[in-house]
Amino acid sequence: MDVLDSIDLQILRTLQKNAKLTTKELADAVHLTPTPVFERQKRLERKGYIKKYVAVLDPDKLNRSLMVFCQVKLKQINREIADDFQRRIIRIPEITECYNTSGTYDYLLKIRVADMHEYQQLVLNKIGTIESLASIESTFVMSEVKQANGINI
Repeated sequence: MDVLDSIDLQILRTLQKNAKLTTKELADAVHLTPTPVFERQKRLERKGYIKKYVAVLDPDKLNRSLMVFCQVKLKQINREIADDFQRRIIRIPEITECYNTSGTYDYLLKIRVADMHEYQQLVLNKIGTIESLASIESTFVMSEVKQANGINI
């Protein structure tokens, strides 16, 4: 693992807050000139510290106000069943995140849909058709208290 110095960490923190900064603006924020900041940012990208740059969208404005967390239990699990489940989940656009978990459930899904009817159709017509599915427990989000897209570094 590479050792990141304080400037690298400051660049990462700053970009997590606003990835649209120009190289000059980023350089000003970390108190360096643009050329070394540009080189450091490219190195951080090349080494995989920065995976990608994204825009965080407003789900309410895009008619995706209902957020649901689903805990999924499979009937049994092995590499083939897990791979099949994951391939199918990846193809469902309403599922925005999927985590393989330990404990009572095998997977945690984060889902964004317009409303309860759309969620019901998703469960009945897509998620519910997965043969290895044993159970699904849904938790409906009433309000979002904190959403941090970054990592505390």
